[in-house]
Amino acid sequence: MIVHPKTKEQQHEENLKTLRALRPMDDDFMRELFRNNLPLAQMVLRIITGMEDLVIISEETQYDLKRLMGVRSICLDVIGKDIKGRLFNLEIQRDDDGADPYRARFHSAAIDVENLNKNQKFGELPDTYVIFITENDIFGRGEAIYPIERINTVTGEPFSDGEHIIYVNGAYEGDSEIGWLMHDFRCSNADDMHFELLAERTRYYKEDPKGVSNMCKLMEDRVKEEAAIKAYQIALKLLIMGKLNIDDISEASGLTIEEVKEIAKENNIVTV
Repeated sequence: MIVHPKTKEQQHEENLKTLRALRPMDDDFMRELFRNNLPLAQMVLRIITGMEDLVIISEETQYDLKRLMGVRSICLDVIGKDIKGRLFNLEIQRDDDGADPYRARFHSAAIDVENLNKNQKFGELPDTYVIFITENDIFGRGEAIYPIERINTVTGEPFSDGEHIIYVNGAYEGDSEIGWLMHDFRCSNADDMHFELLAERTRYYKEDPKGVSNMCKLMEDRVKEEAAIKAYQIALKLLIMGKLNIDDISEASGLTIEEVKEIAKENNIVTV
């Protein structure tokens, strides 16, 4: 079967259809909802942590940790700081494997590295809260919130190192603020949401022409990014096989000859 490339109009219609189905539980959409939106971040974090007096003073989405040079990198969905200097990392994890305890550990460690400068004392590390909102109840106990804290197993007392990990059950349906919030995170229609801050932002990206345009541009960029990754993978595989020359690999992958050469150089592959 021959698959013809989509026209610009067809791709736009497909993007609009995808946009209508998006929910705050979808990480790309969630990041846009929270972008430059302190009130929304503060409301969500207050509900999840139970800190009614929490005051968020800064918030950033898709935050690249800059001190992880040469190691596994991560891009935080949302990172916020409160008036007491505490840091809150909010992550959507729809795939159960993405909520692995080792990932939570790495997030906490990476945030620590990012926030302690040379010659600072270890005691100056900020308290951190790594929060995973999972699509499913990964612990299977029916609870809304699963706080993870270190304890001294001999004394039974808290270890009090300032590190906190919270898992939020995105499937929770209780009649409470956290239940209503998780309901809203599963909604694709703003009119069905309980919290107006979340509904208002959802309407903007789904109904306001400027918001819709921004989301469609984001989806188009994602398609291009995925195509670029696929082209890279094709070129790398062909280079490893060593059966084609640079010109042929360029034609097969859609990359330029210079881009193929750069991939070969990055992976220490001798080309023909």
